[in-house]
Amino acid sequence: MIAKLKGRLDSTGLDHAIIDVGGVGFLVGASSRTLSALGPVGEAVTVHTEMLVSEDSIRLVGFARAEERDWFRLLTGVQGVGSRVALAILSALEPAELHRAIATADKAMIARANGVGPKLAQRIANELKDKIGAVPTPAGGLGVGLAALPTGGHGADAVSALQNLGFKPAEAGNAVAAAEEELGEGATLDALVRLALRKAAK
Repeated sequence: MIAKLKGRLDSTGLDHAIIDVGGVGFLVGASSRTLSALGPVGEAVTVHTEMLVSEDSIRLVGFARAEERDWFRLLTGVQGVGSRVALAILSALEPAELHRAIATADKAMIARANGVGPKLAQRIANELKDKIGAVPTPAGGLGVGLAALPTGGHGADAVSALQNLGFKPAEAGNAVAAAEEELGEGATLDALVRLALRKAAK
C-alpha cells in the first residue's frame, strides 16, 4: 500500500499529476483543488495517496491534505460513487462545505459536482450523515455535541490513523482535537495519536 509520495512535481494534466520520486514517475489522479494546491512544476511536493486496485489496473489517487483523502474514502464507500465522481465532488466543494452539505442534507450543494444528480446527492447525504458528526457553526464554533475534524499539522494524520483503527470520523476528530489542546502545537504525531487513542477509548 502506497500511502504518501514525496518528490518533485514533474507535470500536471486536467485530472492528474506526475510525481517524480527518485527518478520514478508516479501518475496520480487528483481533484482540481489538489492540483491547484501542488504549486509549480519542478517544486518539491508531498501528496497523500489512496491505491485503487481492480482486476485489470492499479491506480493512485493523490490529495494535498490527508483530510481530503479521508473524504474520498467516505465518498467511495457510498453505492454509485466511484473515484471519478468522488474527485468531482472534492473539486467542487471544500471539505468544510461538503461536511456542512451532508450534515444539513443540502443535496443541491452536493449536486453542484459534475456527474452528481439529485438522487445520488440524496444518497450521499443519507449514508454519510451519521458517519461525519455534525456541522460547524458559521462563527467557527461548534454546536452542542458537534465534532470538528482537525485539518492542520499532524492533526489530520492523527485523525486518519484513528479512523484506520476503526474509529468514526467524528470520534477521531473529537479525540485528536482534545489531544492537540492538551499537548500543544509542537506535539509529535506519535504522541498525538497515543493521547488521542486514550481519550477516544474513554
